[in-house]
Amino acid sequence: MLEVRNLTYTYPSNDRTWCFDFQVFRGQCIAIDGPSGSGKSTLLGLLAGFLRPTAGTITWQGQNVDQLAPWQRPMTSVFQEHNLFEHLDVQTNIGLGIHPGMKLSREQKQSIQMGLARVGLAGYGERMPSALSGGQRQRIALLRALLRNQPLLLLDEPLTGLDQDTRSTLRAMLVEQKAQGVTMVLASHDEEDRQVLADSQWSL
Repeated sequence: MLEVRNLTYTYPSNDRTWCFDFQVFRGQCIAIDGPSGSGKSTLLGLLAGFLRPTAGTITWQGQNVDQLAPWQRPMTSVFQEHNLFEHLDVQTNIGLGIHPGMKLSREQKQSIQMGLARVGLAGYGERMPSALSGGQRQRIALLRALLRNQPLLLLDEPLTGLDQDTRSTLRAMLVEQKAQGVTMVLASHDEEDRQVLADSQWSL
């Protein structure tokens, strides 16, 4: 279970303060809704370790994780910026998410190619990010996160800019992840995404 208790962050630039308190059981998804500036990205940044809280705790399965570096936390993130390495091709971008030294097994290499086919990007492994559209980059970023096989998944508008068929495919992949026990925190303005994926919802 993911527990967030009195997690507080104050922006040093304007002294604006956010406080979050909730829990999510293993294999479930909480959807966070709210207008721009309501704190959704702040929450995900705190969970991922990109922001340091001024108070409060984050625990996973009873273990405190809020003092761990981002790469030490049992979670992976998909943000709107995609965060692909521009100088590396698609399959390397995905492979680095699985193993930072690219020491991949045959099965892991096959999973990359199978994943690309499933998200409609078969044959794109050797392409560079600069040759991809925004929607294609988003699919790559989400696939990379899923193939990392972390127990916690943080999603910031993960299906933005995708056509309906692709959204349906990726929603189905996320539902499969939940069935395998992955816990999710989803920030999304899309009501259908929230209805399909979320077990509980919280409006900021």
